[in-house]
This record gives sequence, C-alpha cells and structure tokens, in this order.
Amino acid sequence: MPAAALTQGLVVALAIVMFGLGLTLTVDDFRRLRQHPRAVVLALGLQVLVLPAMAVLLIAVAGLQPLYAVGLMLLAASPGGVTANLFSHLFGGNVAMNLSLTAVNTVLSIVTLPLIANAAIAHYAGGGQVVPLQFGKVLEVVLVIGIPVLLGMVLQARRPASAARLEGPMKAFSALVLATVTVVAISKEWSALAASFAELGGVVLAFNVLSLGAGYGVGRLARLPRDIAIAIGFEIGIHNSTLAIFIALSVLQQFPLALPAALYSVSMYVTALLFGWWLGRGRRRA
Repeated sequence: MPAAALTQGLVVALAIVMFGLGLTLTVDDFRRLRQHPRAVVLALGLQVLVLPAMAVLLIAVAGLQPLYAVGLMLLAASPGGVTANLFSHLFGGNVAMNLSLTAVNTVLSIVTLPLIANAAIAHYAGGGQVVPLQFGKVLEVVLVIGIPVLLGMVLQARRPASAARLEGPMKAFSALVLATVTVVAISKEWSALAASFAELGGVVLAFNVLSLGAGYGVGRLARLPRDIAIAIGFEIGIHNSTLAIFIALSVLQQFPLALPAALYSVSMYVTALLFGWWLGRGRRRA
C-alpha cells in the first residue's frame, strides 16, 4: 500500500472510530459529571498530569531513544478509548462514568495532546528529528477528532433510534477498518517493530500496568465507590492508541513514533483482561 493511501486510510479509520464514539455520547454524559465531582477531578488529574509524568519516568529509567520517547508521550497524552467502556461493563465498572469521562477526555485532548506532544518533541527530539505540531497540524487533529464525534452526538440527539441501530455495526466496521489499516502499517515496517520490541516491550507493558493500577488504586485511596474506581482504572489504563498512531503516521509522518502505540494496541487487551480477572477475584473474596 502506498504511503499516501495508508495515510488516507488512517484518517478514515480514526474518523469512523470517533463517529462511533459520538453515537454513544449524549449531553447528559457531561451533565452527569456533576454527581461525582471528586471522581472527575481525580480522573482528569491522572490523565493530564500523572500519566505524562509516569511516561517521563519510564523513559528516563529505560533510556529510550528520542523517537520512541516521543511516541510513548503521544500514547500517554491520548484519551481513554472506546474499549475502556467495554472492559468496564464486563468487570463491574460504572459505565455511565466511563462514558462521561471519555466524552470530557476526548474534548480535553484536543488542547492537551498537542501541548504535550510539542513539549515532548522539543525535549526529546529537537534538532529537526521531528517537526513540532504547527497550527495547521493541530487544526487537522481537531477536525478529525471533533467533527466526527459531534456528528455522532447530533445523530444520537435527533434520531436516537437510528443511532442505536448504527451503534453495533459502526463498532464492528470501525474495528475492521482499524485492524486492516494497523496490520498494513505494521507489516510494512515489521522488521522495525520486531527490532524495537526488546527496547520498547517492557516499557509499554509497564506503562499499561501502571496506568490501570493508578486509576483504580488512587480511586480506592480516595474512598470512591468501587464501581467508580474500576471505571477510572479502565478509563486511565486503556488509551486511544488509534489516535496516537494517527498523529505519528499521518500528522508527524514518523513511523518510529507509532511503535509504542502499536505495541500497546496489542498488549492492552491482555493486561486489561488480567486486570479484570484480578478485580473479579477480589470481589469474590469480599
């Protein structure tokens, strides 16, 4: 697949995923946040401050090369993915809280992701290795994220029955398009992915486990209800790796930047299932 076709495929894949997300969101998801103000502040603080700081620490400990370091920061800055809602539903989380946090995190990432990305580029990959996100590129990210989500929400508000019928097929189609584009992107650079595994595999896995644990653990330490803490755990621990891959390949046009998110997109299913099993084990003991 030519590079131009791959880039266009990524744009389409992300737009479809974000439209599907919009179909699940309503204005009430934002209003509902007023019921749990402590949980919202905690989750957003973890997403915006703690996760990037955690990534910086892992980069320093592992001594990652600059392009991998920027890629891990892109992943840390990405909001929770749609999959977080599914895992929360399966393992006893408060799905309404997940939907609300996903909505706010997605909107917030339009501002925070470019800021964190540019800070990471300046710190780790200065000297022309990666061109920072200029206004035009930031606008591209905003359009690809914001417009499909808004269109999905408008359809949900005006024609809820149609949105409900579309929700299942859209999820399946999104997964198919995303899987196809991701497999093509990875297969084109399989040797680079395999070569990077030794350096990146442990770091990505550690970031995933720490993210899941931080969301749930801090929530419990703050004495939040267990289902709310589970929701925060999955929201913080399951990132929208599609968005990170899109920015790396389509916006910044550097494949090495996509490698952390590519590895993460595979490992997160295993770690999330193990985390859910651990949660269920604790619940059975209780």
